[in-house]
Amino acid sequence: MIKKVLKVGAMVLVLGVASGCASQAGIQATADAAARDAAAAKSAAEAARASADSAAQAAASAQRTADQALAAATEAQACCDANRDRLERMFQRSQAK
Repeated sequence: MIKKVLKVGAMVLVLGVASGCASQAGIQATADAAARDAAAAKSAAEAARASADSAAQAAASAQRTADQALAAATEAQACCDANRDRLERMFQRSQAK
């Protein structure tokens, strides 16, 4: 009876140790997979940040171009208005004669 209990206890001990090693290997595999996933996520985030920085630079350049175009259009409109006023005065003078 005691031998039987010792045999069962030894078997339980062996199974427990084997189970502990297997679960530790499983934990390590899970940790390794999580580390790989984290590295991939970091890489993707860095790529997204670089892309966002590039887009911000392009937007700033587009804004500068738009500002220059607005300034040119405003100047052209002022010139057009001045010409219209000058022609209007010339027409009024010709009608007065």
